[in-house]
Amino acid sequence: MAELGVLSDAAVLIGGDGRIAAVGPLEDVRRSAGAANVVEVSGVLFPGFVDCHTHAIFGAPRLADHERRARGETYQAIAAAGGGILSSVRDVRERDGSALLEATRRRLRVMLAHGTTTVEVKSGYGLATEAELKQLEVARAVANGRPDVIATFLGAHEVPEEVRSNRDAYVDAVIQEMLPAVRRQNVARFCDVFCEPGVFTTAQARRVLESARALGFGLKLHADELEPSGGAELAAALGAVSADHLAAISESGIRALAASETVAVLLPGTMLFLGRPAQAPARKLIDDGAAVALATDFNPGSSPGLSLPLVAMLGVSQLRMRPAEAIAAITVNAAAAVGEAGTRGQIAPGFRADLTLVAARDWRELPYWYGVNLVRGVWIGGAACHSLEGPLDLTD
Repeated sequence: MAELGVLSDAAVLIGGDGRIAAVGPLEDVRRSAGAANVVEVSGVLFPGFVDCHTHAIFGAPRLADHERRARGETYQAIAAAGGGILSSVRDVRERDGSALLEATRRRLRVMLAHGTTTVEVKSGYGLATEAELKQLEVARAVANGRPDVIATFLGAHEVPEEVRSNRDAYVDAVIQEMLPAVRRQNVARFCDVFCEPGVFTTAQARRVLESARALGFGLKLHADELEPSGGAELAAALGAVSADHLAAISESGIRALAASETVAVLLPGTMLFLGRPAQAPARKLIDDGAAVALATDFNPGSSPGLSLPLVAMLGVSQLRMRPAEAIAAITVNAAAAVGEAGTRGQIAPGFRADLTLVAARDWRELPYWYGVNLVRGVWIGGAACHSLEGPLDLTD
């Protein structure tokens, strides 16, 4: 992860299919380009950023939760007062799908402006078949837009208020009713479960994920966020594409991920926003051989941030990742965490021409400056979809 190929005075040739045809020194590529249209840019051109963990389809922000945390209230107290995930569930259930769609489109435009070209979005604020499908229909409506959207079914995000006393019955409903309905409508590529003490046990998560795999879904898992519960080990054992959060991962969980192809997706913005001192052990994961990605965890309750460059900065400053590792974590490794390692996340021949232009002289500036958006241009499949005019130079 610490090895990046960096070219100076270089060029990218994009084919008519929206894929990269050649990359190399400017004069070499120019000779092979023929009469191709030439777009000259100044700065650093990165692979388009991939946000591999978000909950972007929601209604209202949870402002009251944020204020209560500032007063020292616990997660349990906030939930008892009507806040937390279930407040977003009530809100989504009441909202019209068209309102959710418009709000999601606005948020995606902001993510695009920060260089994100691919976004994974989860359901999980419905917790009933109709409401979950409403969220996933929004994801389908924006799937081929800018940025590109990959949908994940997260019906097992929490247990709804109406069946709080019988978690196993709700797991049965997820398996027997929700998963088949999502499969019939073909509105999600992955299935995810929030595996955490007090939410869903590893046994319950295994039931959901094995049922999802039998229906053809790829697997992801919220794992070991607050306590080491065996989630990382379960994700590796099931061949999930990713195990996400991992702030409380155990030594055995680290070993399991290091020995697997499951990507460890870390979400430093979440712990920062919640004011929690413990971050995921990125250095240990990387040094032991795990593939690590970074994502925003964009959601209304615990991480209302949309900027992957900011997350990359947190990877360096809070997780002790090297700048090159942070870049890999929001590009090629993040692409692997959504099953797209062979199509996006690299500037290389054959890959989709998703590119992000950053106003910088040195690529290390991306995870250095924060509180300012350095992105000046974005291309998806070779098509320009965002640009800002004028120079921005923060160096001396």
